[in-house]
Amino acid sequence: QLQASGGGFVQPGGSLRLSCAVSGREFAFSRMSWYRQAPGKHRELVTSITRDGSEHYIAPVKGRFTISEDSRKNMLYLRMVNLKPEDTAVYFCHAFEISVGDIFGQGTLVTVSS
Repeated sequence: QLQASGGGFVQPGGSLRLSCAVSGREFAFSRMSWYRQAPGKHRELVTSITRDGSEHYIAPVKGRFTISEDSRKNMLYLRMVNLKPEDTAVYFCHAFEISVGDIFGQGTLVTVSS
């Protein structure tokens, strides 16, 4: 089970850190990710991190978002700085392991507005 938190309302240029708590199994996924879904749009992959530490970011968030994990605490994080109105979306944490497939947590809403 994945439980995301940390969303909220922030002005453009502001920062937030999203957290995702992993429970119910050992923290050992091949890949963990953050997705987002803006109003009226499809869910999109924002960033992912693999077991070997490789990170991937979509172009609009490169240099502003940072994904990280703490396996000792069973936590996944997304640090977001210099937020823009177009970052407004519901953010979902995601995990993938061959033995269990794709797992999505419930979303947390991020609203960027002046």
